[in-house]
Amino acid sequence: MIGQSDDMGASQVSAVADAAEEFLAAGLSGSVLERHIEWIDTDAAGHQHNSVVMRFVEAAEARLFRELGVVSYFGNAPRVRHEIDYRAKLYFGQRVSTAVAIEHVGTSSISFAFKVWGHPHEGREAVLAAEGRFVTVCVPEGAEKSAPWPATVLAALKQRSTI
Repeated sequence: MIGQSDDMGASQVSAVADAAEEFLAAGLSGSVLERHIEWIDTDAAGHQHNSVVMRFVEAAEARLFRELGVVSYFGNAPRVRHEIDYRAKLYFGQRVSTAVAIEHVGTSSISFAFKVWGHPHEGREAVLAAEGRFVTVCVPEGAEKSAPWPATVLAALKQRSTI
């Protein structure tokens, strides 16, 4: 559990923000996105469907590359691997913070890590709900195999990181 306060309010929300910032500081570059679990995000058991975590992660990844000004990334970076460890449930109406951090930039691949936290909700404490990793590979439009990242992508990443 994140934050062991009795009020389950501001201190836990702050703990989620602090945990996200600490996570991002360990990466080369990253971004945080906040969402709420909507009714469509839940399954018959009443908590988040497993697919919602990856949707939130992809939205945070998209935000990162928009912040970097690299729209050429989209459509040219399919996932070739992903793994998710689910740690806790998320519920309808719950606020969620998703952090995505770049761990490594290779010649034609980028390795990412992510964490998803649920904020305090209906008597539940803040929790780390999921964490994992994924890898994208540069596959230029019309190509059938990977290629090196374009200079524009690498330059944008270098501006915001320690690559």
